[in-house]
Amino acid sequence: MTTTEPGGRRGGRTPQPVWLRAEPARARRKPPLTLDRIVGAAVTLLDADGIEGLTMRRLAQRLDVTATALYWHVKTKDDVLDLAVDGVFGDVPIPEVTDDWRQDARVLVRAWRAAMLRHPWAPGLIGRPMLGPNVLARTEFLQAALVRGGCGGLGLTVATRMLANYVIGASLTEATWRQHADPGARAAAREHVAASADTYPTLHASGHLDDSRWDDDLLFEEGLDGVLRAAARAGASG
Repeated sequence: MTTTEPGGRRGGRTPQPVWLRAEPARARRKPPLTLDRIVGAAVTLLDADGIEGLTMRRLAQRLDVTATALYWHVKTKDDVLDLAVDGVFGDVPIPEVTDDWRQDARVLVRAWRAAMLRHPWAPGLIGRPMLGPNVLARTEFLQAALVRGGCGGLGLTVATRMLANYVIGASLTEATWRQHADPGARAAAREHVAASADTYPTLHASGHLDDSRWDDDLLFEEGLDGVLRAAARAGASG
């Protein structure tokens, strides 16, 4: 005999991802509880308190609904996180297609980074199954740009992963630093490297951790140019 949990989940069975389930018929309420409302409230809570601060109880309270009403639309916190990540991707404009595939990819990736920095909890969730319509539409745009640049087969997959891993990693590093570092932390880190110049001569000479020399935006742009060049080579070899 199986048991049924709130939202219809049966004990011992893993529910389908939220993207593969039809949205249930809407109950009569003012305003109606919809996935869009759930996403908006979840993103607000996540921006304020991070992933650990988001609970189904707090989400229901913010929406002014019962837990039962919430579970009618989303079965688990994982559902909410999947929806919220896709909602963040919805903030990334899909660029107009031009004759310059590199520039098209660059514009998309820049906006992707900006969206994740506005929502610093988001980069750490990108490894989840990415089946939302906003994610898929932007991944489709990115791959189409790479195809116009000559990528195909294995090379296309490698190039896509290179770009995705670059922007996710850069955003995660920057978001974490901005969230948890006090204003003097980076200066103290630079002083530590400078005080140990004999031990770390290359780091000292290169200005490691010296954001007065090269800021994060410049470093991201230079790195992105390098990744796009590497992506083009990966596509040609694939």
